[in-house]
Amino acid sequence: MGELQETTERLGTERLGKLLLRLSTPSVISMMTISLYHLADTFWLGQVSYQAIAAVTVTFPFYVLVISIGVGTGVGANALASRRFGERNIEATNQVAGQVFLLTAVFGVLFVLTSTIFARPIAGLLGAGEDITDMVADYLFFFGWGTPFILFRLITRNVFQASGDAVKPMIFTIVGAVANAALDPFLIFGWGPFPEMGVGGAGLATAISSGLGALLSFYYLVGRKTVYRLKLHHLKPDFSVIAQIYRVGLPSILMQLTETIIFTLFIRIVGEFGSVAQAALGVAIRISDFAFMPIIGVGHGLLPIVGYCFGARLWERLWAAVRLASLGLAVMLGVATVFLEIFTPQLISIFNDDPELLGIAVPGMRIFLSTMILIGPAIMFITTFQGLSKGWTAIVLSLARQLVFFIPALYILPDFMGLDGVWLSIPISDGCGAIVAGLWLYREYRHQKRSGIWEALPVVETVPESVPRGRATLD
Repeated sequence: MGELQETTERLGTERLGKLLLRLSTPSVISMMTISLYHLADTFWLGQVSYQAIAAVTVTFPFYVLVISIGVGTGVGANALASRRFGERNIEATNQVAGQVFLLTAVFGVLFVLTSTIFARPIAGLLGAGEDITDMVADYLFFFGWGTPFILFRLITRNVFQASGDAVKPMIFTIVGAVANAALDPFLIFGWGPFPEMGVGGAGLATAISSGLGALLSFYYLVGRKTVYRLKLHHLKPDFSVIAQIYRVGLPSILMQLTETIIFTLFIRIVGEFGSVAQAALGVAIRISDFAFMPIIGVGHGLLPIVGYCFGARLWERLWAAVRLASLGLAVMLGVATVFLEIFTPQLISIFNDDPELLGIAVPGMRIFLSTMILIGPAIMFITTFQGLSKGWTAIVLSLARQLVFFIPALYILPDFMGLDGVWLSIPISDGCGAIVAGLWLYREYRHQKRSGIWEALPVVETVPESVPRGRATLD
C-alpha cells in the first residue's frame, strides 16, 4: 500500500499543472523520440531514393493497424486499471495487467502470419505502384516479425501509466528508438558485417529494436519492480476483465481501424499522382509528426488523471485537468505551426532535395498543417470520453470527423483542385471535427453538473480487507 500512496494517490491530490507535466513529459519525450527515429528512418531511406520513401509511406496503414490494436487495448487497460486504483482495488489492477500476455500473443501471431505470408497482396491493396511493390513487400515481411513486441510494449506502457508511472515507459521507448535509428544505416546499406537489405533492412531494424523495448517492459512488469504484483493466477485468461478492457478499448480500436481504412484510401488517391506524390506525403507526415507526437504524450498523461478522478468522484479536478491540457496544447501547437509553415522548404530538403519532390511536398505540408492548432484540443476531448468509460462516444466523434467531413472532401475537392484538393481535405476535416468534439464535451460537462452526481462524496477510504476481492469486485 505504501507504493500505491507514492504513485497513484498523487493522481487525486497533486497540483494539476505539476501532475499533468510530470505524467505527460515522459510520454512526450517518448513520442518525440519515436518521431526522431522515424525522421532518421526517412532520412536514410531518402539517401536511397524517393521511391524508398514512397514504399515505407505506403506501409503506413499496416503500421497504423498494428498500433491501433496495441493502443486501443492499452487505452482500455489504462482506463480500467486507473479506475480500479481510484477505487483502491489493488487485486483488480493486477488482474488487468495479467491479461496483457494473452492479448499480445493472440494479436501478435495473427500479425506475423499475415505480414509474412501475404506481403505482396497487402502491398497491392495498400496502393503500391509497380515501381515500389517489391520494396513494400520486403519491408512488410521483416517488420511483421516485430509486431508482437510492438503490441506488448504499447499495452504495457498504458498499464504502467495507469499506476502513475510514466518514466519507465519513456525509458523503454527511448532505448528502442535509439537502437532502431542506430541499426537503420547498417541494415539498409550493409555497413560492416551486415548485408545490404535496402527498405527491408529498415523493417528488420524496427523488429529488432521493438524486441529490446518489449524485453525491458517484461522484466519490470513481472519482476516486482512496479506497484503491480503479478502472480500466475493473474495471467490466466479472465474474460470478464477482457470484456471490460474492450468496453473502452474496442471503440478506440474500431476508431483506429476506420482511420486505417481511410488512410489507405488517402494513400491510394495520392498514388494516382505517382510515387513521387506518395514520397512527398511521407516526408511531410514525418516532419509534422514531430509536432503531433506531444499531443499523444499529453493524452497519455491526461487519461489516468481522468480515469482516477472518475473512479474517485473528483469531478471539478477532472474537468480542470481537461481544460489545462487542451489550452496548453493549443498554445504549443500555435507556435509549432508558425515555425513549420516558415521553414517548410528547408526541412523537406534535408531528406531529399529532388525538385519534383519539393514542388509537391512544400505546398502540401503547408496546407495540411494549417489547422494543427485545433488537433491537440480535439484529441484531449476524445481522450476525456475514454477516461469517462464512454468509448463509444469517442468513436462516434472520430467517425464524424473521418466519414462526415474527410471522405467527402477527399473525393470531391481533387476534381476541382487536383493534388491541392487532396491536401486541403485534411484541415477541413480537422477543423470541423474539433468543433463537433468540443461542443459534445461541453454538453457532457453540463449534463454532469445538472444530474447531481457532483454532490456525491469522493472515494477516500480503502476497501476493507474483509471484502472479497477479485472477479466479484470487477463489475
